[in-house]
Amino acid sequence: MSQPLPLPGFADVEAAAGRLSGLVRRTPVATSSGLDAELGARLFFKCENLQKVGAFKYRGASNTLAQLSPEALARGVATHSSGNHAAALALAARVRGAEAHIVMPRDAPAAKVEAVRAYGGQIRFCEPTQAAREQALRELVEQTGATFVHPYADPRVVAGQGTAAYELLTDLPDLDFLLVPVGGGGLLSGSALASRGLSPRTQVWGCEPERANDAFLSFRDKRHHPAHPPSTLCDGLLTALSPEVTLPIILREVDGILTASEDSILLAMKLIWQRMKLVVEPSGAIGLACLMEQPERFRGKRVGIILSGGNLDLNPMFSALKARSDSLASS
Repeated sequence: MSQPLPLPGFADVEAAAGRLSGLVRRTPVATSSGLDAELGARLFFKCENLQKVGAFKYRGASNTLAQLSPEALARGVATHSSGNHAAALALAARVRGAEAHIVMPRDAPAAKVEAVRAYGGQIRFCEPTQAAREQALRELVEQTGATFVHPYADPRVVAGQGTAAYELLTDLPDLDFLLVPVGGGGLLSGSALASRGLSPRTQVWGCEPERANDAFLSFRDKRHHPAHPPSTLCDGLLTALSPEVTLPIILREVDGILTASEDSILLAMKLIWQRMKLVVEPSGAIGLACLMEQPERFRGKRVGIILSGGNLDLNPMFSALKARSDSLASS
């Protein structure tokens, strides 16, 4: 069994930024004078919804594969994921000429299954339980010799995810706050490392739904809380922190964890869509939702917000619009 890699630091994020230059998109930073006036703060949105595969996950997957040996790449890579990490690993593997084996639950959204296939991922379906996913992955790795690339509990993934904040803080080194979605903690821990190296005065806060608040509890109690059965629209934020990788970094480097209600998340997503003409998923809107619930904390401040992704299943929306159109045509 291979030895665990050491936890990453700022130097690893900086190295990842150089490694990924030209490979991942340097996503734009968007602003909205209307939202600034309404909320009383200067807001700067890092648009990872415009990243390849539509989410920040491509950064961590690409950084990890860039460090694998030719022999490891020849054996392929593997993961279990029903979301953005699956598509990110499939595309990163295709770029490197490697096979990507993806374990997905049978009830994974059709749009995400299609995306993984479009990027060349080889899918193995399993029952929709964590135990089934892990068992299917173990069998797959034993059969293929593929390297397991964890969605967040891997120092190389953490360093890669941190390059989003690295870019933002390189462009805007004088931010007062940085608001970052937190699920498994790869993006938050990497962002905190980037901030401590580039802008130590910037406060870094994780943001999660109050209905899936294991990170809030873990930070408050300084011990790992497993994810309880969540009930939230933020399907990208359902996983718990890694007690070995992401939680130690977060406890050391992050200033706090905020939570937001489902109503605030929906309103934040609607505002981003309407005011900024940007498509974000609920998980991507969580930073703005948390700010909207505590505007006094951020009033008069310069606030960076990472829009982590924009992958939505639009089929229900278009089905509803089609039904509406048919109803109008027949009336």
